[in-house]
Amino acid sequence: MTNDADTLRKTRRHFFGRCAVGLGKVALASLAAESRLWAAPPLPDPLAPKPPHFPPKAKAVIYLFMAGGPSQLDLFDYKPRLQELSGKPVPDSFIKGKRFAFMDSFSKEVPRLLGTHRSFKRYGQTGTFVSAQFPHLAGVVDELAFLYATTTDVFNHAPAKLFCNTGSAQSGRPSMGSWVTYGIGSEARDLPGFVVLQSGPRGPRGGAPLWGSGFLPTSYQGVPFRNVGEPILDLANPPGISASRQRQAINAVSDLNRVRLEQCGDPEIATRIAAYEMAYRMQSSAPALTDLERESAQTRAAYGVEPGKPSFARNCLLARRLVEGGTRFVQLYHTDWDHHGGAGQDLEGGLDRVCRDVDQPMAALIRDLKQRGLLDSTLVVWGGEFGRTPMGEIRETTGRNHHIDAGTMWMAGGGVKAGVRHGSTDELGFGAVDGKVHMHDVQATILALLGLDHQRLTFRFQGRDFRLTDVRGEVIRAILA
Repeated sequence: MTNDADTLRKTRRHFFGRCAVGLGKVALASLAAESRLWAAPPLPDPLAPKPPHFPPKAKAVIYLFMAGGPSQLDLFDYKPRLQELSGKPVPDSFIKGKRFAFMDSFSKEVPRLLGTHRSFKRYGQTGTFVSAQFPHLAGVVDELAFLYATTTDVFNHAPAKLFCNTGSAQSGRPSMGSWVTYGIGSEARDLPGFVVLQSGPRGPRGGAPLWGSGFLPTSYQGVPFRNVGEPILDLANPPGISASRQRQAINAVSDLNRVRLEQCGDPEIATRIAAYEMAYRMQSSAPALTDLERESAQTRAAYGVEPGKPSFARNCLLARRLVEGGTRFVQLYHTDWDHHGGAGQDLEGGLDRVCRDVDQPMAALIRDLKQRGLLDSTLVVWGGEFGRTPMGEIRETTGRNHHIDAGTMWMAGGGVKAGVRHGSTDELGFGAVDGKVHMHDVQATILALLGLDHQRLTFRFQGRDFRLTDVRGEVIRAILA
């Protein structure tokens, strides 16, 4: 072994520059671990925007779902003849062979027709009838396209809600928002593509399957936001956990998931990786989004938002903020529209209360979207799972039964003609006379406005190509702009 200076210099150069695990490479590896310079290429984002089948008229949907079945005869579908005949037995031809949710209420005597206690007036340039229950909505009636002859297949609440939202009365099918985000993704990077907001005294019958992804990857399922406090439970870091430590933990979990993904190819593992990344980004984006104090006092007052109080009004304002942020599909469920009669479920106080909950916020949403230039690109949909009968139910107080042969829905913005009145029912409001549309037609129309052909938007599962509209459905072209 020699001690001359030249040899020592060569040894140092060899040690630092040529050694396979030289200190320079050790330092670089440490830096790479911190910044993930050598990380595997990112997985495709399942919610990244995708090209539609044809040019869309709408970029986003806000679906206002009135869970329980609102009574069209007390809100929008005015029937003078029904008023004249109120209290008289319904002709047998109207109910023979028909199915109702509560036939026992008709068993002791012939059911009697029931007129409305509500006053109706014509509003707007279109002269559209709206009941006194919706004074604020009446002010924007010229922006709405009404569907007066909407029908469905299922007459009990939970399966009927499933049918409206998934195209099937049985659990396990993807919801409409899931089909939409599967088809065209979302423009929001730091927010979910499909968000669910709930209000009212309880959740909607049918529960989470109403916004589930069914057999689609779970990346496409709806994400419920809470009405107060943190939008999602456990979103914030625990005390003492910094953002950098959180990032390191997510990176480590992601690396382990990638190894497993390479081994088995399960797409749900890719979904899990994407979910961790989305949750990390939402730790900053979601609290800022749900902080409605960032809105002006004038805007909050227009919606009827009260500080710290959960409400449909708060959810309507939040829905507007979500579509501004790029979320593709926002669904608001407001419960307690099931007015059969009985304590709190009548067509007097019960209907008054629930209409007050939604009237001002719905009108404010339409005006706010229009003022901000968002209404043309945002489709707003209003409706429930079915309509209500022209006959009253024999209960403690006045009510109506479930009715699948006639109901009213409306749409606004997003490629829909403003001020349209499509379809009509007979003089008693029992069934469609013209312009009859089925729930699958409504679903096909919503997809079409987003640039999606409902017959081409399919997913193969258990040897069959499934779609939202099953084996039927036609786009309602009469209401398209």
